[in-house]
Amino acid sequence: MKSLKENFQKAHIVIIGSGIIGKFNALELSELGFKVTIIDPTQLQNSSNAALGLLMGNMYQKRRGRGWDLRKQSIQLWPQWITFLQKFNCKLNIEKPLIHLTTNEEKFKKLEKFINENNDLNLQILDRDSIFINNINKAFQTKNIKGMISFKDGRINALSLLKTLDKYLKHKKVNFLKEEIIKIRKSNNQWISKTRNNENIRSDMVILCNSLKAVDLIDSLSHNIKLKPVLGQAMEININDEEVDLLSLPKQFNINGKNIITKSKNKLIIGSTDEYSTKPEENTFEKLTNFLDKKPNWLIKGKISKKWFGIRSRPDGEPSPIMKNLEDGLIICTGFYKNGILLAPACSKWVANEIKNYLS
Repeated sequence: MKSLKENFQKAHIVIIGSGIIGKFNALELSELGFKVTIIDPTQLQNSSNAALGLLMGNMYQKRRGRGWDLRKQSIQLWPQWITFLQKFNCKLNIEKPLIHLTTNEEKFKKLEKFINENNDLNLQILDRDSIFINNINKAFQTKNIKGMISFKDGRINALSLLKTLDKYLKHKKVNFLKEEIIKIRKSNNQWISKTRNNENIRSDMVILCNSLKAVDLIDSLSHNIKLKPVLGQAMEININDEEVDLLSLPKQFNINGKNIITKSKNKLIIGSTDEYSTKPEENTFEKLTNFLDKKPNWLIKGKISKKWFGIRSRPDGEPSPIMKNLEDGLIICTGFYKNGILLAPACSKWVANEIKNYLS
C-alpha cells in the first residue's frame, strides 16, 4: 500500500479560479507536496483584484457558529502566513489598527454592549473625546461619529498579497493555464476538466474556487447550490483643499458601511461591497460618498482619479462561505462575499484536511 506521502507527491490537483481563495489553496497544497494546476481565463479581472484587504476578524460581533470559528482560525493563521510570505516580499504586512464607526446611536450602543460583554483588551470604544474621533469629526465636519477600535484587526494590501502569492507559486512551479473550463466529469477515478478549446485536463481532484461560475460546473439536481452576484466598488479621490490633511486620519477605517483608506495628504480610497448587481451604476461617486447626513466641502469637490469594481458571490439560502465536499475528489470553496482575504487561511486549511482524509 502506498504511503500518504507518496499519494501527496503523485496526486494532481486542479484549482479552477485564481482569486485569493484559489491561490491560497494552491499555496497550502503545494507546501504539502501536491502537484497543482490553477485554471482561469481572466486571472487579472477576478474580484480579488478589486478587494481593499480589510481584515475584520476580532471586531466581528457574532461570536458563535461557523463564521466565527473560521474567523478565529484565520486570525491565528495570518501572522504565520505573513512571516512565511515575507521571504518573497519583505514589505508585506498587516497594517493595524482598524476602526469601525457609526453615526447611529442605536448601533453605537450595540458596539458598547459587545465590547463590555467580551472583555477583550484589543477592542476599545471610541467616544467623542478620543483623538481618533476628534480628527475624523474635524475632517468630516461633523460631531456625531463614534465607534470602536480593534488593535488586532487591520488591512493587508490585496494587490501586493496577490503578487506575492504569484511569486511564491512560480517558485513552487505551480502551473497556470489561461483557459475556461466548461465542463467537469469523473472517469475511472480521475476528474476530467474540459476547456472551451476541447482540451481535457486530467487530475485526481478538482477544487472549484471560481465564484459565480462554480455552480455552472456542478450537477444542479444533485447539489442545490445558489449564488447571487454582489458588486464591490472602490474609487480613489484626489482632494484639492489646503486646509485638509488626510494624514491626520487613521490609515484605515469604516464609517456607516463605507471603507476608507488614506493614501496621502490629499488622496483617499472609498469602497464598499453592498449591491446585488453585476454592473456599477454611473453615479459611483454619489453612492460611495453618501455615508454622512452632510458631506464636507472637500469631499464634494473631490475628483475621482481611479475607480474599479469586482463581482463577488454570496450564497443564496445558506451561510457564507460555501465550503463543501460535493463528491469524492470534488470540493467547492466559494461564496465568500466580503471576507475572502480574511478567511483564506482557514479555508485553505480546511481544503487541505479534506484532501488528506480523501487520500489516506
